[in-house]
Amino acid sequence: MQHAGDEVADLEHRQEPRLVKALEMVAPGSALREGIDHILHARTGALIVIGSNDDLSFLYSGGIKIDVDYTPALLYQMAKMDGAIVLSENATKIGWANVQLMPDPTILSLETGTRHRTAERVSKQTGALVIAVSQRRDVVSLYIEGGKYVLEEIPVVLAKANPALATLDKYRTRLEQVSTRLTALEFEGGVTLHDVLTVLQRAELVTRMAVEIERYIVELGTEGRLIEMQLEETMVGAAGDKAALVHDYLADPSEEGFAMVLDQLARLPHEDLLDFGRLAELLGYDRKLNTLDHPVSPRGYRILGRVPRLPKLVIHAIVREFGGLDEILAGTDGELEAVEGVGDMRAKDIREGLRRLQEINLVDRYLQT
Repeated sequence: MQHAGDEVADLEHRQEPRLVKALEMVAPGSALREGIDHILHARTGALIVIGSNDDLSFLYSGGIKIDVDYTPALLYQMAKMDGAIVLSENATKIGWANVQLMPDPTILSLETGTRHRTAERVSKQTGALVIAVSQRRDVVSLYIEGGKYVLEEIPVVLAKANPALATLDKYRTRLEQVSTRLTALEFEGGVTLHDVLTVLQRAELVTRMAVEIERYIVELGTEGRLIEMQLEETMVGAAGDKAALVHDYLADPSEEGFAMVLDQLARLPHEDLLDFGRLAELLGYDRKLNTLDHPVSPRGYRILGRVPRLPKLVIHAIVREFGGLDEILAGTDGELEAVEGVGDMRAKDIREGLRRLQEINLVDRYLQT
């Protein structure tokens, strides 16, 4: 099987939640993929529609009502007949077989074969997932709301996933470097907006690469377990650190503003992600600021989040009480103990945790130079 479409279109398709769900259904190791593989090996071809019978029945012409539990072997047997096979929305039931589908012929289709043209039109007209298995070629095509995605062989997907993992590892290493520098500057009270945006940009690049690898893992199914383990190990703490960074430096500290920034950051076009003016604007600053000269102060979420066994609710309470990291570091033990959820023992743990973070950070910076 081979992939169709350029890399840009491929990336856009992979980001679609409906496509991800479809890929999960047909991933290696799934019952539906087993049935499709039987059909491929026999070169019988098939047209499989997955959706609600109530939404699809107006397209039926003839056919045999089956209404039995799905099995790979039964799907293979039904594919020996000429018509389409209709599965339930979760693909656990075979509803109909040998159905002639009659979609609106005026719907534009760029496909040349009858089976693929029908598949494209049905997906556009009903929104159902339609799978076309080519009879002559070793190709499986997924149609979702008119969009097409051609499944790839496992070695081909692995050949993309492994270099992507290597790139992610490089991105993560660079993120750790700029993050370590930011931590030192936060303890010293010398952070500029440029330092913050550098870390934010790197954190988002790491997130985007991880999302792409997750799509490969979905497509690989049971064959992607090793890559999934490597991804999880690489991404430990990344999402929490990025969220804490935004909490620390967002001009509008409200929860609504925080959620909005994270959402907008994920949707930024790649060229905007490289634009520090746009990133500054996203955090609520004037995009015309000289980020290299503009001092900013952290609220303390990011540093406190690295103190072992410190609950998020307590972190929020400390930040709310003190207002910023400088004030937390300058506060007395009594003031820290008085914060709701802290107390004597936890206050000592926090002070010790902050002290160790400073020491570890100094060592890390020395090793990176």
